[in-house]
Amino acid sequence: MSVLNEILEFNHQFVGNKEYERFQTTKFPDKGLVIVSCMDTRLTELMPSAMNIKNGDVKIIKSAGAVISHPFGSIMRSILVAIYELKAEEVMVIGHYDCGMSNVNADGLIAKMKDRGVEDSTLDTLKYSGLDLKKWVQGFESVEDSVRNSVELVRNHPLLPEGIKVHGLVIDPSSGRLDLVDRGE
Repeated sequence: MSVLNEILEFNHQFVGNKEYERFQTTKFPDKGLVIVSCMDTRLTELMPSAMNIKNGDVKIIKSAGAVISHPFGSIMRSILVAIYELKAEEVMVIGHYDCGMSNVNADGLIAKMKDRGVEDSTLDTLKYSGLDLKKWVQGFESVEDSVRNSVELVRNHPLLPEGIKVHGLVIDPSSGRLDLVDRGE
């Protein structure tokens, strides 16, 4: 059975048994917080539990490495929507130790793309369109520096209203311990 079929079968029972009722809340984050975190599977339940976050408390945006790579990309747009439309008043960028993005080698990733059928002509088109693919897919060496860079991108965004606190943290994916990297004041 495929993962999709398993999920659809479970979902049918979930809805039929009204198990969703315990999760009902509004679209507005009760704690007025938006979090950008990594998509790492170890954080799915650990991070909210380690932060005493319940369903409805926060908006969570996930990306590889908790990296905000472009000031006008979808992650920054989501942050701005959370602030202007959904009443968020604080932002946290939360990276984590032992992050897969710290091991991403651009040349190796591009080789894997080619192995799975991406043609050189496609890579050439991207190059001639102005995309530095190696830079775009390259990981980072220091999770703390990566978090600081993302915090600064948000904090200095021209559309961010005054008074929004932007914090940076790193979580340990084995214990849930949070280390403060940048306290937004």
